[in-house]
Amino acid sequence: MKLSKVPTHVGIIMDGNGRWATKSGFDRNYGHQKGAEIAQKVIEWSKEFGINYLTLYTFSEENWKRPQNEIEFLFELFIRYFENNLKRIIENGVNVRFLGRINKLPESLINTCKEIEDISKNNEDFNLILALNYSGRQEILDTVNKILEDKKTTVTKEDIDNNLYLPDVPYPDLIIRTAGEQRLSNFLLWQSAYSELYFTETLWPDFSYNDYLNALLDYAKRERRFGGIIIE
Repeated sequence: MKLSKVPTHVGIIMDGNGRWATKSGFDRNYGHQKGAEIAQKVIEWSKEFGINYLTLYTFSEENWKRPQNEIEFLFELFIRYFENNLKRIIENGVNVRFLGRINKLPESLINTCKEIEDISKNNEDFNLILALNYSGRQEILDTVNKILEDKKTTVTKEDIDNNLYLPDVPYPDLIIRTAGEQRLSNFLLWQSAYSELYFTETLWPDFSYNDYLNALLDYAKRERRFGGIIIE
């Protein structure tokens, strides 16, 4: 479907897997499995809508507080997903990158991340960014500390921009959060200063094409002023 205005970069906080599973009478891990299936569909829909960048909040630094068996299942699910979908990713021209402290993850997961980034690095049709072991506050701290290594006494906005984890990725135009919560939860804090926010009650495993379309239609109606005014 052709939209009047399409965001270049969409970020999604995929919330509600556990609640969906509990509500449906399943184990929480089954909810994560269903959530991964929806994520694949959203990648395909994003390409269809003409979005160039999609960032999915996959695993935050705060998620380490979850039960160990759930964490292990999430990591295994992640590795299995790429093993099963690598061919499709390459054929569809998807460039996959990771955002976060990847070096703090289990070795098997680190290797998977490095492999998929290397294999897909020349793809140019679509950019998929997975926020993995990510914290917006930690990214800002890491960025400032990196700048301080150069003995700078004054830090500018450009210094921050140029030293983020992925400095070449444009700021998100639209951030979508599912499952009814209305907060950013440490997601892209620096980059989202002027992002449009869209919240839906839909739990992530129930997120549909129409849910996505409604978010994009809502975005298309908004006037983005970036602190200025609209002159008629």
